[in-house]
Amino acid sequence: MEINQLILSIKEKLKKKILVENIDIEDKTFLHKNHLNHQIGKYHIKLKIESLELKKLSKIDATKKIYNILGDEIRKYIHSIQILIN
Repeated sequence: MEINQLILSIKEKLKKKILVENIDIEDKTFLHKNHLNHQIGKYHIKLKIESLELKKLSKIDATKKIYNILGDEIRKYIHSIQILIN
């Protein structure tokens, strides 16, 4: 999957399952291209999400909820994901 498709898929899935005010997703893969474990087609994502729904949860529960929603993407296309909840 190409990065722009992945970003669109992530946004759509999160918006369907969580009340979201804003989502910003950055591709940080370029920072890791020279690492030994770098795999083509596996991305490093920085997810900034504004959600009153998630803010009401503990950080651990909010992160678990995001991981459950994005399970397929994480297994197939995401090497690492940084999650910032506002």
